[in-house]
Formats: sequence, structure tokens, C-alpha cells
Amino acid sequence: MIRRSLLILAAAATVLAACGQGADKAGGEGPLLVGATAVPHAEILEHIKPLLAAEGVNIEIKVFNDYVQPNTQLAERRLDVNYFQTKPYLDEFNASRGSDLITVAGVHVEPLGAYSRRFRTLAELPDGAEVAVPNDASSIGRSLILLQKAGLIRLKDPANPLQTLRDIVANPKNLRFRELESATLPRVLDQVDMAVINTNYALDAGLRPRTDALTLEGADSPYVNYLVARPDNREDPRVVALAAMLRSQAVKDFIARKYDGAVIPAA
Repeated sequence: MIRRSLLILAAAATVLAACGQGADKAGGEGPLLVGATAVPHAEILEHIKPLLAAEGVNIEIKVFNDYVQPNTQLAERRLDVNYFQTKPYLDEFNASRGSDLITVAGVHVEPLGAYSRRFRTLAELPDGAEVAVPNDASSIGRSLILLQKAGLIRLKDPANPLQTLRDIVANPKNLRFRELESATLPRVLDQVDMAVINTNYALDAGLRPRTDALTLEGADSPYVNYLVARPDNREDPRVVALAAMLRSQAVKDFIARKYDGAVIPAA
């Protein structure tokens, strides 16, 4: 009799565990942990947080001021997803760290810009001007392509998104480059002649890309910012719901209204 009772209890426990797993997979237990940089990513997430909650999906936003930790913590399962990066950056991160993070949905483009507190136009840049650029592989390539399109340098292979300073084959103004961490670039703007700054950090520093940038990527920029997950949770209903909301017309309208062209919804 005791053995039979134990079997009944074990069966019941199994059923309850299965139900619990189903609820967890559906997002019924605990929030979805989302890593993001402050502007515009966390702002966009805060805007849709109540909209998602109304659909039964709760998110918790963790804000980062660098590009490494959001991916590191996602790979280590301390985050469920993140939203801050382009695919070239993700590809370079995966290759260098041995991770297998994947894109889920393209959300917006942040046109990269070059800024200066000393000069109002590119033509004013003197010979030997000091230019600060991001030091990660994908961002420096993107920066050099921007400077080539502006006529400041010429690259060996303009189509290669992973250009390095060694790929510069012509530098008429003898620009001197400083490679710095992306997050520090707005802080050194007073110390250099020009800095190429990612739009999220430019906005966070109070810069207005459309009016303050000496040169700016166009709306045709291929550098889309993605929602990123792991292969094991890509199909989690909460992740699917977040991706759909980030691609919704409500978010496109919010981006257009709040950022005035400094952030552009992805096609």
C-alpha cells in the first residue's frame, strides 16, 4: 500500500513538474532578462514594457555601458537576450570568443557619425588632424568606410566591413588615428580634432547626429541593430513576442517621434 501511494505521488509530481516547465517556457514564471545599452535601446524597451506586460510577457532590462558584457552574460545564461549590436559586431564577437549567439530580429539603424568641437566642416580639418575611432573590429571598419565616403581616406577594399588602419592606402590629410573603446569617444571629443562615434553613445552624450555630425551614414546603412538570443531559447514564446513588438508599427512610430532621424527603423 505504501509503495502504491508513493507511485501515485511520484506520478503527480511528474505531471506538476511538466506543467511548471511549460509555464516557464511560455514566460509565465519570471521576467525575460534583456541586456541593452542606455540610448536608444533601453529607452525603446522601456516604451514597450507595458505593452508586452499587457500581453502577459514581463521583461527586466539590464543597462550596460559597454559592448562586451551584454554578449558575455548572454552566452553565460545570465541574460536571456540582448539588444544593442549590429551583425558584423556579433559575428566578430562569436569568432573571437567561440560563442554561438544568433540574431532574432533587426530593429533599427543608428547612422554612424563623425563629430568635432573644434571644426564645423570636414574641409576645416588641418593636415595631421587627430581622429579618434572605435577600437572593436566591426566599428573601426565601419568608421573607415564612413571616412572614405567623406573623401578623407581611401581603402584597399571599400566593401570589406572589417577594415583596419592597415587597409588605408591613401590619407591626403595625414590624419592621425587613435583607437579607443566606443563608450569613451564622447568623453575625449574635447581632446581630439574629430571622433567617430556610435549613435547610441552620441545620443547619450547629448549630441544631435542630424545637426552636429560633420558626416553621417545615410538611411541605407547596412548596420542594423538586432535583438540577439542563444540557439536554445530562440523559439521561447517570450522572445518571439519581444521580437514582434520591436518590429511593430508602434515601435517604428516611437522611434520616428523621439529620435528625429538619428535612429531609423529597419526595413
